[in-house]
Amino acid sequence: MDVQTAIQTLKQQEFKPIYLVLGTEDYLQRKIREEFLKKFKVDEEDDLNFMSFDMETTALEDVVAEAETLPFFGDYRLIFVETPYFLTGEKKSSSIEQNTDLLVEYLKNPVESTVLVFFANYEKLDERKKVTKQLKKAAEIIDVKPLSEQEVRRYIQKQIEQAGVRMDKDAFDLFLRLTDMELSKMMRELEKLLLFSNEEKSITTETVSSLVPKSLEHNIFDMTNYVLKGNADQALRLYDDLHLQGEETIKINAILLSQLRLLLQTKILMRIGYQQANIADTLKIHPYRVKLAMQQVRAFDEKTVVNLVDELVEMDYQIKSGQMDKEFLFQLFVLKTANQMRK
Repeated sequence: MDVQTAIQTLKQQEFKPIYLVLGTEDYLQRKIREEFLKKFKVDEEDDLNFMSFDMETTALEDVVAEAETLPFFGDYRLIFVETPYFLTGEKKSSSIEQNTDLLVEYLKNPVESTVLVFFANYEKLDERKKVTKQLKKAAEIIDVKPLSEQEVRRYIQKQIEQAGVRMDKDAFDLFLRLTDMELSKMMRELEKLLLFSNEEKSITTETVSSLVPKSLEHNIFDMTNYVLKGNADQALRLYDDLHLQGEETIKINAILLSQLRLLLQTKILMRIGYQQANIADTLKIHPYRVKLAMQQVRAFDEKTVVNLVDELVEMDYQIKSGQMDKEFLFQLFVLKTANQMRK
């Protein structure tokens, strides 16, 4: 089941003896964790009916013993099982040897008054293992895998609508880009935006730009756009601002080079028929970054991007070998390239 369904069932006091929270989306993992603690009214500092075990340092014998213990002055015991690496193909030489057969037997006949929650922050489990098969058979599985772009958009839009606030399309797109489509970061920044817009009930592009911090990579993304559109003035103004903030020309050049390499790789893969998802899998990057790269590179031929990458590689060599002043070389590159793009 998904997170929203799981939360709804918990609110209705519909508890299962075994849960498997499976996936790598940290925000959703935390949300489920908080909901369990809230529903069971757990005080983590001192609660006789709550235990949390890190399986890298704890034996399964201890977990099973706690799970078989009846609750003290309550209806349920809540037990969290963290980092259950024994469910994966991962080898941990520093961890203790786990008796998974003991857990398999417990899973066949779990204690009804114990709610045992496995937090498996992994992309996938080792389906060949007996303990994995038995756990997936016995558990209510809560899916917390990373959301797709459309799922993230719907999730954020729902939060905005529930707060009774409007956000226009340009502001929303900028918000997605500045938060890198990372749900945890998005929810943190959205909280600030909603608080700021509490009276006006509207979030504008200016609001997002002023409240959501830009990383160096975001600034270089903007610089790349300025250069490719032939806007040397804005590119150089941004370069000067970054320089005043203490960013080194060598670092700026390195990130610019990596972004242009991404554009080149995207252009090549698009030419041979790859779609957004295929490109993301091949380059091992977030699909949203690929989407932005595809939008950027469509207006340029492959040879142009190859030449830009070659020029940046040569400039990087000249800077590091001290052949010319690094600031002069970078400014010359921006002016020359912007001039070429305007033709």
